[in-house]
Amino acid sequence: MEANATKTQPGSANPVIRIARRHIRPGNEAAYEALVGEMFQQMQACKGFLGAELIPANAPDGEHQVIIRFSSEDALANWDGSAARSELLARMAKLADTDPEYRRLSGLEAWFTPAVVPATMHPPRARMALVTWMGIFPTVSLVLWLIEPLLRPYLPFLPKVALLTGLIVVTMTWGVMPRLTRMMRGFLNRQ
Repeated sequence: MEANATKTQPGSANPVIRIARRHIRPGNEAAYEALVGEMFQQMQACKGFLGAELIPANAPDGEHQVIIRFSSEDALANWDGSAARSELLARMAKLADTDPEYRRLSGLEAWFTPAVVPATMHPPRARMALVTWMGIFPTVSLVLWLIEPLLRPYLPFLPKVALLTGLIVVTMTWGVMPRLTRMMRGFLNRQ
């Protein structure tokens, strides 16, 4: 089950991914999944909602995972403070053995989302490496071509390398990789 929205604001803050894992009492799985679907519909009305997925338990004693993506921490906080979320969580609690365990991702660890899924759903490492190279090669080339000549007369080697690699990491984390992995999603997650 998946929900997507295209209401992203240009120049918005860094996207946030939150994964909620919880064990559902046997026999309540269908009711829980229906509530998650209802939650996804409610989220679509929220400003900054980017998408959501449900990964059902892959074994009877396993956990369901709900992955949600918002355009910023503020957008996620608005959803968290909503009455609709509170009401849905109260209904979900009646079907579960445990409270949800949350994990929040941003920056480097969110490059290849979803990050906490069964191993069979991870993109192959060779594809992740290729997509990473597709982002790093042009970024490093551009930084070295444009900025390194400006720094050459002013900084010694190690401080210059530290500054350039820092700039490259920031550019990759918040600029290049979120867009590139979105564009290459079909290639990365091909079954």
